[in-house]
Amino acid sequence: MQAVTKKTLFEFLLLIATASFLLTALPSADAASAKSPSKSSAQVSTAKSSSVARKSRRAVAVRKNAVHVVPARPSFGEVYGLHGTDDPLDLKSSVALVVDQDTQQVLFSKNPQAVLPIASITKLMTALIVTEAQLPLDEVLTVTQDDVDTEKGSRSRLTVGTQLTRGEMLHLALMSSENRAAHALGRTYPGGLDAFVAAMNAKAQLLGMSATHYAEPTGLSSKNQSSATDLARLVNAAYDHPIIRDLSTSHEARVEIGRRQLQFHSTNGLLRNPAWDIGLQKTGYISEAGRCLVMQAQLAGRNLIMVLLDSAGRYSRIGDAERIRKWLDAQFASQASAPAPH
Repeated sequence: MQAVTKKTLFEFLLLIATASFLLTALPSADAASAKSPSKSSAQVSTAKSSSVARKSRRAVAVRKNAVHVVPARPSFGEVYGLHGTDDPLDLKSSVALVVDQDTQQVLFSKNPQAVLPIASITKLMTALIVTEAQLPLDEVLTVTQDDVDTEKGSRSRLTVGTQLTRGEMLHLALMSSENRAAHALGRTYPGGLDAFVAAMNAKAQLLGMSATHYAEPTGLSSKNQSSATDLARLVNAAYDHPIIRDLSTSHEARVEIGRRQLQFHSTNGLLRNPAWDIGLQKTGYISEAGRCLVMQAQLAGRNLIMVLLDSAGRYSRIGDAERIRKWLDAQFASQASAPAPH
């Protein structure tokens, strides 16, 4: 009995020791929860993380796609108060001039002596210098980093390394107002860009364009300035060259750039209007100059030169040209129907 009792007591004590060891070795329920979250807690934590990540991605996307609206800078004409000038046609252009090309008779004028930035109208002088220098039109020119616009940051499909002939560069500069093409034309002139700009200013003086100054060959600089009176002289001089007439009035052109073919179009929609017979044209725009347009056109059998500068509104220069055309049609019709003097 005593032996049994001792054996039972020994087994009981061994059981207590084992239980104590197990209780000490195993973590408590609270500790287990802290170290290993329940499945539902983990799901909540993952959902929160995913939500934060999505919000962060949306915020980045919004920042990337946000349009930074910068108030449009006023043109020089607006600053000078030229838009306040009244005219019988209520033109949106602050400067306008229509001249009979053959007689030099002024048919319409509005601030014709005002000196303003002329934007890409500059490229007419660029074309005139290249043409009169008789540089080979089949010579291949390469667009370089020097031709990239650092003035306005404008874009171009003529990437650095693009190779086109001088004739193709001239075509794109006149028809599509391609800035890199125009700059390449000036840069590759004998003596370089400085010599080219000097030739532009010398030609302006030779033509009697006393209020005109050029700083570069594209028109991106607001330092390129002229008056409507001077630009009428430029249009008249450029019109003497068939290549400038043909290229400036071309509707479109396709050029090969490497293995690609790129299509370019005219910047002047009036060329596709059958009501117009345009012999030469050039458009222009920078914020300092507003919308500009110069043309040689035939109307009612008369050769006319038209200059519109600093037009407010994307299509307003086209609207102004149409107003002038209809007004001239009426004027010419009334003159034709008037009885001849005795």
